[in-house]
Amino acid sequence: MKVVAFERSVQGTGASRRLRNSGKTPAIIYGGKDAATVIELDHNALFHALRKEAFHSSILDLEIGGKAQKVLLRDYQMHPFKPLVLHIDFQRVSATEKVHMRVPLHFINADTSAAVKLQGAVISHISTELEVSCLPADLPEFIEVDLNKIEVGHGIHAKDIALPKGVTLVLHVEQENPVLANARIPAVKSADTEAAPAAAAAPAAEAPKDKA
Repeated sequence: MKVVAFERSVQGTGASRRLRNSGKTPAIIYGGKDAATVIELDHNALFHALRKEAFHSSILDLEIGGKAQKVLLRDYQMHPFKPLVLHIDFQRVSATEKVHMRVPLHFINADTSAAVKLQGAVISHISTELEVSCLPADLPEFIEVDLNKIEVGHGIHAKDIALPKGVTLVLHVEQENPVLANARIPAVKSADTEAAPAAAAAPAAEAPKDKA
C-alpha cells in the first residue's frame, strides 16, 4: 500500500494540536541507519487506511517529497471517544533483515467440516492473529487456517497450519503451541441430546382408575 506523508518542521504539544486542528496527523519514522524523522499525514486518508486489514500487516510504501521508503505500521494512538488519530509510528524496514509481525488469520471451510455439518458443533476462534518472522518480501497479508478437518473436542494449533514459504512462527515460552480455534457442541444442545433418551426410557405413568 502507498502512503503519502509530508515533512514536519515544528514539534511539541502545541504544534501537534494545531496540526490536528488543520486536519493533519503527526507521525514519526524510526529504525534503520537514518535518524528518526517527524512527519505529518492527511488525517482523513489515514483514518480510512487504518480500517483496512492490509494497512496493519503489510509493508507500506511511504512517500515523502517524491521519495518512497519501506515501512511497517508499529503503533498509533486514538482519541478516547472521538474518531481522531492522535499520533502514528512507522518503522523502516530493510529488504535483507527479517521482521517480526503479527499477521491476521483468515479461517476457512468451517461450514464444510463434519464437526459443523454432521454434529452441530460451533467453531470458536481463540486467536485472530499470529506472530511470524520473515524477510519483508515474504510477509503475507494474512494466513489461512483450514478448518475442514477440525474435530469436536479438539483444536487447531499454531504448529498445525501450513505457513507460506520463508515464514516462520514466533512462539513464546508461556505458549509454545497456542490454540487458534476449537470445535465444541453447544451446552444447551448437548443437554437436550442427553435428556431425549432418558425421556424415552421412562415408563408412561398409568392413568388413575375411576372408583366404582
